[in-house]
Amino acid sequence: MAHRKTGDVIVVNTKDEWLGTMPKNEAHEKGVLHRAFSIFILNDKNEMLIQQRAKEKYHSGGLWANACCSHPYPGESTLAAAHRRIAEEMGFDCMLEPVFSFLYKADVGQGMTEHEFDHIYTGHYNGIIAPEPTEVAGYQYINIPDLLQWMQDEPKAFTPWFHILLPKFLEAEAMLKIA
Repeated sequence: MAHRKTGDVIVVNTKDEWLGTMPKNEAHEKGVLHRAFSIFILNDKNEMLIQQRAKEKYHSGGLWANACCSHPYPGESTLAAAHRRIAEEMGFDCMLEPVFSFLYKADVGQGMTEHEFDHIYTGHYNGIIAPEPTEVAGYQYINIPDLLQWMQDEPKAFTPWFHILLPKFLEAEAMLKIA
């Protein structure tokens, strides 16, 4: 199925079952639960790739977050959307593995709320990064202890959802290493 660019998100219930679609901005203004994904990329040094959102983004501009967060198009799987968006935003693609899914709600300012059934993916990448400037103002790989310290010292430098996602991702990664 060919996917076309759309401003609609997939509205879901708490079991991630399709309820319909809604314009993305409307979903964020009303805090309506919708399907999303978040990608965490690590390199061979176990450093995490983080991105600074472009200042012109409709919310959370200039703030730091994980490598990529977005929404699948109606009719598109979250995994296909994850591959599409990491390439569109960061200029590369890599193997992505599902880690977990969960529900969260976060006030992102400007009268907007992220209320998402979020599918978390992880991948490993060491190659060239060529971010799209309208999406990404900056990026870096950072080791986890330094990232956690930075987030503690300057919490407002990071998106509200990254504060929620990162601890859950690190816990899930630790559990995978034990298993």
